[in-house]
Order: sequence, then structure tokens, then C-alpha cells
Amino acid sequence: MNRYRADLHVHTVLSPCGDLEMSPVNIVSIAARKGIDILGITDHNSTKHVALIKKLAEKEGIFVIGGAEVTTREEIHCLALFENNDSLVKFQQFLDAHLADVKNKPDIFGHQVVVNAEDIILEEEEKLLISATSKSLDEVQQFVHQLDGLFIPAHIDRPSYSMFSQLGFIPPDLKADALEISKQVSEEEMRSKHPELHDFTLIGCSDAHYPEQIGSRTSIFEMQHRSLSEIRKALAGEEGRKVWMKEVGSK
Repeated sequence: MNRYRADLHVHTVLSPCGDLEMSPVNIVSIAARKGIDILGITDHNSTKHVALIKKLAEKEGIFVIGGAEVTTREEIHCLALFENNDSLVKFQQFLDAHLADVKNKPDIFGHQVVVNAEDIILEEEEKLLISATSKSLDEVQQFVHQLDGLFIPAHIDRPSYSMFSQLGFIPPDLKADALEISKQVSEEEMRSKHPELHDFTLIGCSDAHYPEQIGSRTSIFEMQHRSLSEIRKALAGEEGRKVWMKEVGSK
């Protein structure tokens, strides 16, 4: 087995809350410098920077899976991650069809731009990407899995936009590949407070919106090679694969 350091929750300049320095080129450069082996690109309700970052990251030996941080109808944030480009296209169509038609106000929320490898702006997204979609938690989960993606409710410990803040509990029929916790809590603290998490794999990611945050919390995947199918096995603890969290400075 091999070990790979992964940060599966990174935003780009396309997210309205993303720093202007979070361009595809800068993200890949910083991830390479910080020894990230697997990078998840998860802008709010958009997949539009994934393809370029995949191309740039390949030159640095970084494996990219991308998708989006989706906001469900209940205003729960969830990571949807795909390896297949066709799945990404279909998921973008899903987001376009179901994201609320609310116009962005750049002076309030920030600009939402798609750029190229030279940081030239190609497109500015007009819809406010941090709005909720019209699809429920269960509906998003079902569609992600139909496209053979990974479904991971995000930062479940946070006091807003999380499963616990919005619902107050874990749905008994939740079919998540893992649950993400934020940098504000340890796995031990979270499991002690919520024994109902016993049957779920917990992962840690940076949720980076600024360059210095990339890799500030990562997860270590022990598996044969880098692919979505191997990541899924590691999250499920199958066939000797496994995953655990790593804090900055820890061994």
C-alpha cells in the first residue's frame, strides 16, 4: 500500500468568498510545495475550474478530483467529488438547473470569476453561487451517487450550513461516503460528543479560501494508487485501505 496526503476541500477565485489569489495556477503551485498528493476542488455550486486545475496539477504529479460544495435546499453544505469528466459535465448541468436564480452583488459578496492558466478572466458568474439549490440532501446524494461520485456532508460541526446546525441530527437513511469535520474540532472530540457517528468515516480538509490555508488540515489515504475507486475503498475501510486525519506539524 502507498500513503497519499489529501486535501479534498479547496475553493478557487470562482467562489465569492475565495481570495483573489486563489487562481488555478497559484493553488497548484502551493499544493505542490506543501506536498499535497490528492487535491479536491470544490467551489460553491460550480465545477468550472476543475478541468483546468486537473491539467495544471498533472504536470506537478498531483491527482485532482473535483466537483463542488453544494448547498442543499436545507442549506446544508456537501462535497460532491468526481473523477470522470462526463460526470462533471452532468453535475454542472444539474447545478445550473437547480441553483436559485439570485444575482450576485460583487460589492457585497465578491467577484465570481473563471480564469485561464494566465489568470485572464474568461467569464464572470452572474448567479450568486452561495445560494441554496432546490434539491434536498437526499436528492443531491442520490444524484451524486448516480454519477459514481463521492458524497461527503461538509464541516458537520459548524454552527451554520452544516448537517447538525440545519437538521440537528444525522438522517437515519443518510448514505454518505464520509463526513467532514472542520479544523476547529478533533476527531476524538467529535466522536465523544456524537456517539451516533460510530458508523461513519470522518475526514479532515482545509476548506481553504486563502492560499495560506491550503493543506492546513489533510487526510492520509493508505491505498494502492490514486483513483476515486481507491479513495472510496479507503473511506469504507475495504481491502486493507484506510484513511486518517493529519494536523499541520503532526507526524
